[in-house]
Amino acid sequence: MRKVKIFLLRRWYVIGGAALLAAAAIFYVVNYPVSVSAAAAARQLPIYSVERSQKVCSISFDAAWGNEDTQTLIDILAQYDVKTTFFVVGDWAEKYPESVKALHDAGHEVMSHSNHHDHYNSLSTQQIIDDVTASNQRISASTGVTPTLIRCPYGEYDDHVIAAIRSMGMEPIQWDVDSLDWKDYDAETICKRVTSKVQPGSIVLFHNAALHTPEALPTILSCLINDGYTVVPISQLILDPPYTIDHTGRQFPAEHAG
Repeated sequence: MRKVKIFLLRRWYVIGGAALLAAAAIFYVVNYPVSVSAAAAARQLPIYSVERSQKVCSISFDAAWGNEDTQTLIDILAQYDVKTTFFVVGDWAEKYPESVKALHDAGHEVMSHSNHHDHYNSLSTQQIIDDVTASNQRISASTGVTPTLIRCPYGEYDDHVIAAIRSMGMEPIQWDVDSLDWKDYDAETICKRVTSKVQPGSIVLFHNAALHTPEALPTILSCLINDGYTVVPISQLILDPPYTIDHTGRQFPAEHAG
């Protein structure tokens, strides 16, 4: 009789445990979309693009290492009367102050790309603030203007990175059109990538020292202009507060939220 009782008790625990696991699974499945949506809604995002009804977009260049093509890019942009945004690393600004000044004097925005091109996700909030501050100081030493925008190194970020940047009154900027010029694609491939993906409010990513960017840029600018686009610096593309940013990183006026 005792063995029978033990067997029945064990069977009850197995059945009861399975029922509890099944109930927990059903609860998770039912509530999972809600929890994901809440997490996504709370996530801190930089600006990837901007909701614009007009054909306006921005071109940006990241400058972290080489400098051999910077003046060439300035000359090409001048030929098309286009102003852009250059995100420069503080070390680069310290090494090439004459180029930083030349960019500013030509009417281009010179913004931060960090001080040393470190991985911000691995830094504390205070370390990020200190790094951005040092970068801004190095840039403003040549331009007389303190950057208000930043592109995180490697395009990496998480909530604490974005929160740290915005606590400084700066806006983090990504991109929605990647030229992939850093992969040394030929000029024709770069042109097709950019011109096929640009839409009103786009932010295009280039690099100042990529192999074929100077060759591709004139064709890209011609195509954009002939298609009716106006190319402006990013500070003129993004919206003033209040605004909202959707799950894709697209910036909208606050009244369009939801």
